[in-house]
Amino acid sequence: MESREPALRGVRERTADTLRRLAAERDIWVSTAHPEHGPHQVPLWFAWDGRAVWMCTGATSATARNLRKEPRVRLALPDTFDVVLLQGEAECFTAQEVPAEGADGFADKFGWDPRRKEKPYVYVCVVPRTVRAWRGEAELRGRVIVRGGVWTR
Repeated sequence: MESREPALRGVRERTADTLRRLAAERDIWVSTAHPEHGPHQVPLWFAWDGRAVWMCTGATSATARNLRKEPRVRLALPDTFDVVLLQGEAECFTAQEVPAEGADGFADKFGWDPRRKEKPYVYVCVVPRTVRAWRGEAELRGRVIVRGGVWTR
């Protein structure tokens, strides 16, 4: 089987592809860290609202505990060839505090509404400050498509 380097995309195409994936994909890897216990990584369902990633996790999960101590987070879509990495600070909301648009978008996408569950959940919102996207080695240069929260388009 022959391996071919993918066609080099410009920033507009790379940004459009990334936004398409954020709108369509279901899972995202969430990496947090606790000052005493170190790194923690878990896949979660997510919804993209055009500005932010919305996730949900149990209120007592390691992810929620870590974010209370250290809100900086890294997120990654689950594809090692078509890489999308996001960084930002997480804001956590209880089911009673979560903005309706975030929780409704999550519920609409998955047909599951944690606000209606007995177990307490935390909604996690991350507005990306940095996004890196690349396919193959040729796209490593220019991989930053969001810097300081601004899309480079």
